[in-house]
Amino acid sequence: MRLAPAARWLILALLAAAPAAAQTPGTDGGVFRPLLADPKEPQFFAAYLWERSPRLAPRLGSVGFGQTIGVVSARTWQVAIAAAVFSQFNLARPTADLMNTDYRVGLPVTYRHAGLTTRVQLYHQSSHLGDEYMVHAHAQRVDLTFEAAELLVSQQLAAWRVYGGGEYVFTRSPADLKPGVLHGGVEYRQPGVPVHLGRLATGRVVAALDAKSFQDRSWDVGWSAIAGLELGDPVARADGGGGGGGSWRWSLLLRAYTGPAPYGEFFRDRVASLGVGLGLAL
Repeated sequence: MRLAPAARWLILALLAAAPAAAQTPGTDGGVFRPLLADPKEPQFFAAYLWERSPRLAPRLGSVGFGQTIGVVSARTWQVAIAAAVFSQFNLARPTADLMNTDYRVGLPVTYRHAGLTTRVQLYHQSSHLGDEYMVHAHAQRVDLTFEAAELLVSQQLAAWRVYGGGEYVFTRSPADLKPGVLHGGVEYRQPGVPVHLGRLATGRVVAALDAKSFQDRSWDVGWSAIAGLELGDPVARADGGGGGGGSWRWSLLLRAYTGPAPYGEFFRDRVASLGVGLGLAL
């Protein structure tokens, strides 16, 4: 399948910014820590999902490839590139057909004061059906492409983090896509490093609940929840920042979702899923 223009821009953005990421201590996403349970947060993951949906497969493979990479930063602020690809595959078929791919590229600007952090972001998303899925299901593509402005504010409260804000879609196709999105959530990271695997890794329990309410779906809410174990580089600080060495983090997570589909071409379907996944933060 030929790469869409958005995909080419995404790959170029990641390649251009990769050297900056390699030189940045504590690559935990910069000033604004990435959201744990948001299905559209740029991250690396692979998940096996059991899905209830009018059109999607009953068993899905869901993968993400992306990261937020600092371009210009200081101790309390950062300008970054956030780029990601999200894809879903039909695991109920022997050929594991690609069903949907979402391409996202954004320019987040973040600022932190004490435990309060603000992220302002302009981003583009385009979505595409897989060729095999279109052939087998005789599906018609929806031209889902939009640009949006996002504002999120988060507050760290010991081991807990709460956040809230919203988005406004200012350029959109289809034209009848309503522009408003409300967004909030809560996260928990077990304090300290209660699990020690020698020099290999340290671990802790993490859990999160993310909620998005969409004007396009009469303010229907999409609920995303995760819980599991996060394993980190023993050289990195226990708070998730970088120490003298790297700060990679693996995660083994249970995932659950119910609400409007977070998969671009199926955005007006209502779905529910339960599954397990692996994640990697660099």
